Amino acid sequence: MSTDPETPDAADGAAEPSPHAAGGEERSTDAPGSTTDGADPVTGETTTTDAPGGTRARRTRLALWVTAGVVAFALAGWGAVAAGSAVAGGSPAPTPTPTATPTPTPTVDPGRPAPTAEATTARIRTCMVGAAATDARLGAMQAHVRNASTGEVLYDRGGQTASRTASVMKVLTAAAALDVLGPDYRATTTVVRGSEPGSVVLVGGGDLTLSRTPTGSQTVYPGAAHLDDLAAQVRAAWDADPANPPLTKLVLDASFFGGEEWHPTWNPLEREQGYMSQITALQVDGDRDSPFAETSWRSPDPVGRAGDAFAGALGGISVIERGTAPADAQTLGSVSSPTVAQLVQKSLIVSDNTVAEMLARHVAIRTDTGNDFASIDAAVREGLGAYGIDTDGITVTDGSGLSDDNAVPPSYLTELFRKIEAREQGLGVIRDGLPVAGVQGSLAYGDRFFGDNAIARGQVWAKTGWIETGYTLSGIIHAQDGTPLTFAIYALGDAPGAIPPSSREAIDTLTTAFFRCGDNLSNG
Repeated sequence: MSTDPETPDAADGAAEPSPHAAGGEERSTDAPGSTTDGADPVTGETTTTDAPGGTRARRTRLALWVTAGVVAFALAGWGAVAAGSAVAGGSPAPTPTPTATPTPTPTVDPGRPAPTAEATTARIRTCMVGAAATDARLGAMQAHVRNASTGEVLYDRGGQTASRTASVMKVLTAAAALDVLGPDYRATTTVVRGSEPGSVVLVGGGDLTLSRTPTGSQTVYPGAAHLDDLAAQVRAAWDADPANPPLTKLVLDASFFGGEEWHPTWNPLEREQGYMSQITALQVDGDRDSPFAETSWRSPDPVGRAGDAFAGALGGISVIERGTAPADAQTLGSVSSPTVAQLVQKSLIVSDNTVAEMLARHVAIRTDTGNDFASIDAAVREGLGAYGIDTDGITVTDGSGLSDDNAVPPSYLTELFRKIEAREQGLGVIRDGLPVAGVQGSLAYGDRFFGDNAIARGQVWAKTGWIETGYTLSGIIHAQDGTPLTFAIYALGDAPGAIPPSSREAIDTLTTAFFRCGDNLSNG
């Protein structure tokens, strides 16, 4: 299985939608009957409300008549006093000066919170998504939605809880790489003179896209460097010195990356089924059997495979062995990878696991946290720190999201995607590399945003995710009312296979519900 399979799984039978009404809370309504309303304001009697037209209605009319009579009497009395004063004094009575009545201090029930100005002015939103959000296929669902322009949280279900992200983790890896490495950074593979006569060392620089195909061909990695170009440089440099003996030995140096090549939390089937390679600093074509297929079997020895391919391109090599390059050795040739900007978009659009791990490892090396899996967490978090969003609670186990040990709160993603939507600090590279519903990348499969959900096609830019214990989707929605939203949805299970492939449809349906609601989305 993969975080995002090239060919979607066959959908399970769709679960029936939840019978709940469209998301709203149910409110208890008493049937008409007798209730005690307290003392009558005029008579002091306790009034019991009967059915419509009963005691309350009659006593209310009586109270109004009595009150009207009292007011009339008081006005008449005031007129008589005024008239008497005028006659007795021979001059008009002075106009009485009104006395200000002090504003009473309200009595606050200590058991209730005092009302605030915000409470009286807050907008009441009415568009609810309860039916979509309670689809059983979503499992232990978490979701978070913001207005991308204002940052206001419109919807929150477990948004502060850090959980596994699947391939949505690639967005964090990409953001860290753009800050730490910069969009124009390239990884370089070199060949240097060996310590023995007639030997050269192929030094892996962490370019996992380097290709064994002929120069001019395009693999799954547009802009990739080619081994035949590198071999031609080395052969020309070697032959330029007549004192050089024949080239017969090739040493393979993959020490730029350290530690384990395969994370212990990854299922080996990911390699066998063609979704992930061993993570080595020297390999070709992401170690695919077919350089032209996104999903293709990967070998248990990518370094050896790269060495064989380079030896064939160089010619004359009779010995291949592992080792390290001598210090300050003469460089005979070099080639470089596509830029970080190109690699970011490749990792996002088709959810390339190998490229995401390549980026994460380079971030770790550049930040001096190390060159193995254990160094990725501190490195990626350091890179993310540049965007000013608190990374407390985040755990980065790998760069691809394949591990169940990754943990990110949905609320972090919605805030990061606000910056991506605004193209802040170079994050427009991510914005341009996101899959688009029904249009591009892993959201363009036939089972995504179809049927009633097709209304949101072309209006959702988001990163997909799939691991054995859940599906995820996070990104940007341009809602039907024109409001830009950022969102994250996790559909998680407690065991492999607990969340069916058809949960993708349930996620799309909830996303479409957010699209329909826009800024009127209610958290009810």
